[in-house]
Amino acid sequence: MKLRTTDLTLAAMFVALMAVGANITSIAPFMVVGGVPITLQTFFAILAGVVLGSRLGAIAMMVYAFVGLVGVPVFAQFGGGFGMFLKPTFGFIVSYVFTAFVTGYIIEKMKNTVRVYAFAALVGMAINYVFGTNWMYAAYKIWASAPDGFTYKMAWLWMVVPLPKDIILAVLAGIVGHRLKRTLSRSQLSNVKKVS
Repeated sequence: MKLRTTDLTLAAMFVALMAVGANITSIAPFMVVGGVPITLQTFFAILAGVVLGSRLGAIAMMVYAFVGLVGVPVFAQFGGGFGMFLKPTFGFIVSYVFTAFVTGYIIEKMKNTVRVYAFAALVGMAINYVFGTNWMYAAYKIWASAPDGFTYKMAWLWMVVPLPKDIILAVLAGIVGHRLKRTLSRSQLSNVKKVS
C-alpha cells in the first residue's frame, strides 16, 4: 500500500479528530445531555473509513489507539496509558478499527451514491456497538468489578441512551463523507492536470 503525503496528512488529521471527539464536552459542556456526555468518536471513525478508505481508515484508528496506549491523553476524559486496556469500555476503541475498515470496504465495493455511504456508515456504527458492548460485558464478567445484578441485557440497555444520537451522526457521516470524497477527488484531479 503506497501512501502519499496527502494520505498521511489526512490520517494524522483523523487521529487528532478522534482525540477531540473523545473530549468534546470539555470544549462544549452543553453537549452533556441528562448527565451523559455526547462524544463524536463513532462519527469520526466512520468518517475515517468513508474518506480514507478501508485500509488507511483502519490504520488511522490503529494509530489513535496506539497513541493513547503509550500515554498520550487522547481517550475519553483525557485518559491514556496501557492501563486503559483493562477498562471495560476499551472495546469501543478497538472497534473503531473495524468500524473504519468495514465502512470503507462497503463503499469501495458498491456504487458511489449517498444511500450507499449512509448504509455503510450504519453498518460501521452497528459494528462499533456489537463489538464494544460484548467486550464491555466480557470485561465486567471476567476482570472488572461488575455492578450489582449486572446482566447481558443490562449492558445493552446502557447503550439505548446514545443510540439515537449515533444513528443520526452515522447517517450524517455518510452524507458529509460523500461530499468530502467528491471534493477531494476533484481537487486531486485538478492537481494532476496542473502537474501534467
